[in-house]
Amino acid sequence: MKAVQIPALNEIEVAVVSDPTPGPGEVLIRLQAAALNRRDLWIKLGQYPGINYPVTPGSDGAGVIEAVGDDTADWAVGDEVVINPSFDWGESKHVQGADFTILGLPRAGTLAEKVVVPLAQLARKPAHLSWPEAAALPLAGLTAYRAVFSRAQLRSGERVLLSGIGGGVALFALQYAVAIGAEVWVTSSSDEKIARAIELGAKGGFNYREDGWAKAARKSGLGFDVIVDSAGGDGFGALVDLCRPGARVVFFGATRGNPDVLPMTKIFWKQLSLLGTTMGSPADWGAMVAFVEQHLIKPIVSDKFALSDAPAAFDLMEQGGQFGKIVVTM
Repeated sequence: MKAVQIPALNEIEVAVVSDPTPGPGEVLIRLQAAALNRRDLWIKLGQYPGINYPVTPGSDGAGVIEAVGDDTADWAVGDEVVINPSFDWGESKHVQGADFTILGLPRAGTLAEKVVVPLAQLARKPAHLSWPEAAALPLAGLTAYRAVFSRAQLRSGERVLLSGIGGGVALFALQYAVAIGAEVWVTSSSDEKIARAIELGAKGGFNYREDGWAKAARKSGLGFDVIVDSAGGDGFGALVDLCRPGARVVFFGATRGNPDVLPMTKIFWKQLSLLGTTMGSPADWGAMVAFVEQHLIKPIVSDKFALSDAPAAFDLMEQGGQFGKIVVTM
C-alpha cells in the first residue's frame, strides 16, 4: 500500500509499504480520507517527544472496514467508521493515564491507504458527513468537545472568547458553542478569518495584532465567562483581564510558550479557574460523536490533497494559511 513516511528529521515522502494485518481485537480499515493536525507537522520537524523514524503520521481518519481480527457482533466488513485517535486513556475520566498515546506516533497512523486499530477506537461515520468531513472530525473535534464542555462547562447564554480562530480546534469550539446558544467572540491575526467566523455564527472578533485590542474590548464593556486558548505566551495576561468574575480559562496548547508573569492577584480576586485539557476520554468521544450527529455539525474543510500530494499538504500546514482542516483523500 502507499503511505506517507517521515524517514528522518524534516523529510517526507509517499512510499510503498507492507499492508498491515489486524490481530485479535483489531480491525483493518481501508481509509477514504485522513486529515492533518499540527502534531503531524511537529513530528516532521522533530518537535515532538518519543520520535523513532521512520514514522507514518496521521491521527485523523475515516474509512471502510476491510477485515476484522476476530469475530464480533458489533462490527462487520463494509461498515463505515471514524477512528478515535485517543488511545489507552485509562480508568479515570478526569485525566489520561500513563499509557495514553495518540494515533500516528508511536503507532502507524492514518496518512496511508490502510490502517489497523483496536475495535474499541471505532465509531460509525455520521451519515450527514462526507468522507473528507468525517476524516476532519476526530482529533480536533474531540479536543474541542472536552475543552468546551467537559472542562469549561460552557452553558447556553454565556459569552465565550476563542483565540486563534481558523485552526481546527477553535473552529469546532465555535460550532459547538453556537449550537448550544452561547455568544461567541474570536481573535485572529487575520481580519478575513474573523469575518468568516462571523459567517459561522460568531458575534464579533478582535485582531490581536492591533495594539490595545484587549483594552478596547474591556472599554466596550465586554467580559467573558469562558476563554479557550492554545497560545499562552505574553498575551495570556490580556485574557485574564478579559475574564468576568468566576470565569473559566481552558487551554490545550502553548504555541507561544509560557507567560512571563502569571497575574496571581487578578486570578484569585476574580475567582478564576485555569483548566488544562488534552484530547479526550472514551466518554468524551462518544458524547462528541452524538453531539455532532444531533446538531448536524459539519467540520470545516479548508483544503483537500490527494495522498500523492501529501508533502504539499504539510507545506500548507507549516505556512498556517488554512481556515479549517487540511484533508488528504485516498
